[in-house]
Amino acid sequence: MLAQVSPWYAHAAQRIAAAPAHALTAPARMEWSTHAGVGPGAEILGRDLCGKRVLELGCGPGHNVAHLAKYRQTRVTGVDLVGLQIRRARSHYGHIDGATFAAGHALHHLQATGQTFDAIYSVFGAVGLVAPELLLAAISRRLVSGGVLAFSVPHPTRAGRHPSQDDCPREDYVTMPDRTRLPIARWEFGSRRWAAHLSRIGLRITSAVELRHPRLAAWPTTLLITARKR
Repeated sequence: MLAQVSPWYAHAAQRIAAAPAHALTAPARMEWSTHAGVGPGAEILGRDLCGKRVLELGCGPGHNVAHLAKYRQTRVTGVDLVGLQIRRARSHYGHIDGATFAAGHALHHLQATGQTFDAIYSVFGAVGLVAPELLLAAISRRLVSGGVLAFSVPHPTRAGRHPSQDDCPREDYVTMPDRTRLPIARWEFGSRRWAAHLSRIGLRITSAVELRHPRLAAWPTTLLITARKR
């Protein structure tokens, strides 16, 4: 029921109505931004991902899951709150060995699963949309020692905004395919505040990269954080 009243359900429903899902080939590159080809690719999760167990929190239509399974021979699970997105992802990439998709809340999935992972990542997904003190602690418990967490979030200074000075969420908006906007709550931290949260649960930031739109570069659009479990 939670998923069906969320803006993400409306977003998925509009996508499916506009273009019914069908089988696709896996993308040749992993993306961390909404602009293709900007920034690093899958290498920030590890140089050799063959046979590694990886989890995506907020997988949407499954493009990055498919890339990792096809081109990096990774055993990767994509989790998304919205069942429509999971059905869409399975229609797109269910034929790819190593790619698995599951519907559910990211925090609940982490709490329920008995698996551990070599890497966990989020691309404009659950990180930043779920209370960090809860989600990051659950992620840490499911990462192996030395495991990698990588996540991209909207840059806190995009369009002249400023990073949060406290640990409270802010009101933001998600733009629907039909260009309407629906409100959401988002935690908008700079890299220092993310580092403080990660340090509390045993992770150390190894990189913080600002990504910019290739043509509209007045402000960075994406903050990409990589951290490793001690």
